[in-house]
Amino acid sequence: MTPAQLSRTVLQTVRRAVEADELRVAVLPERVKVQTPPRAGCGDYATNVALQLARGVDGGGPAAALRVAEVLRRRLVGEPGIARVEIAGPGFLNITVKAGGHAQLVRNVLERGEVYGRSDALAGDPAVRLAPGRDVRAAVVGAAVVRLVAFCGGEALVVSGDGGGEASGGGAAGGGGPQARAAVGEAPEGGAAAGAVAPEGGAAGGEAPGARAVVGEAPQARAAAGGVAPEDGPGEVLAVRPVEDGPRELLSVRPVNVSAPELLARLGTDAARWALLRPAAHDLPDLDPRRLLAQRESNPLFRVRYAHARVRALVRNGRQLGVHSSPDGPYRHPAEVALIATLADHPRLIESAARHRAPDRLARHLEAVADAFFRFHDACPPLPCGEEKPMAAHRSRLALAEAAGAVLAGGLHLLGISAPEHL
Repeated sequence: MTPAQLSRTVLQTVRRAVEADELRVAVLPERVKVQTPPRAGCGDYATNVALQLARGVDGGGPAAALRVAEVLRRRLVGEPGIARVEIAGPGFLNITVKAGGHAQLVRNVLERGEVYGRSDALAGDPAVRLAPGRDVRAAVVGAAVVRLVAFCGGEALVVSGDGGGEASGGGAAGGGGPQARAAVGEAPEGGAAAGAVAPEGGAAGGEAPGARAVVGEAPQARAAAGGVAPEDGPGEVLAVRPVEDGPRELLSVRPVNVSAPELLARLGTDAARWALLRPAAHDLPDLDPRRLLAQRESNPLFRVRYAHARVRALVRNGRQLGVHSSPDGPYRHPAEVALIATLADHPRLIESAARHRAPDRLARHLEAVADAFFRFHDACPPLPCGEEKPMAAHRSRLALAEAAGAVLAGGLHLLGISAPEHL
């Protein structure tokens, strides 16, 4: 059972409880949010829907929340795919799905590979029309938003009144046009190699409409990378804090815009994009090469990319040992369940990042996937050690590792960052 399926199940349970007069609420929610619990051992998913509904029950309060939670708990435990429901704290519902659902989710991820999480969630919504980025960070974030929206079935483009460029990210999920391909590091035919910057006017991070190329983009791919489309009317301005450079004690006094060529020279394409996309929109990016390029655990980008490289190494080593992945489960260890819950949350995080124009949410989610993978890797070795014989558990664990690798690779590519086989 995926988070989306569980969300629909909980919502239907709420409606049936209201129809049966077990609950009396003023307003029914349109959707129910489920997420990974903050601590291991608290089920696979958690929801605060009982706390929300209790506001309109008998004046609200802790007692009302617990009564609502108990009504929903009794109904949810009988739903197919749900193994256990527990009430925690003031009224949170911690939900554990049946073990067979874990294996099915791993199988689904492996079948879809890097496009796991692609959806039609934004299909039919009004096109996302972005104003050209006025500095390099706004342009990079805009390019990532275009890819995210297209991946969710929507349409995104950058608009301006000067009539240059083309619309990008049309309905093709993942951004199939040449502009979107360049946005993830591929140059269109006859174009400049990935990693090029805009030749005109110097810095690619200058003012719009000159700020048409972003870090690592081919200049021909301007619509997806902060370029312009011949659309009438102003576009949505992405509220991101501009890049500032210089000694930290002088930042508030002497901010200096940083250009794309400078970032490329200092950090390289992948680290530069991560530095601009990872912080929340209102936060100042950290551009220190000593932290961004460090190959150690304290560097989040290194952890994410190393986790993917480690998965690929496990697959190669598994072939040599005759261990081939098979997502049959059962997945019972807490580290396995925690990783599966994080993978299951991937589609929701992509949709959230697209709706809120917040690629930083996807970046932080990839960190959570990498951290969950390493905990699983240490607690449940996917390959036999020493004289140990390969067992069914190794095949299922290797499948789970492969699923984590697919999610990491797909998420990195949506951010325009490479997922190396070796690191």
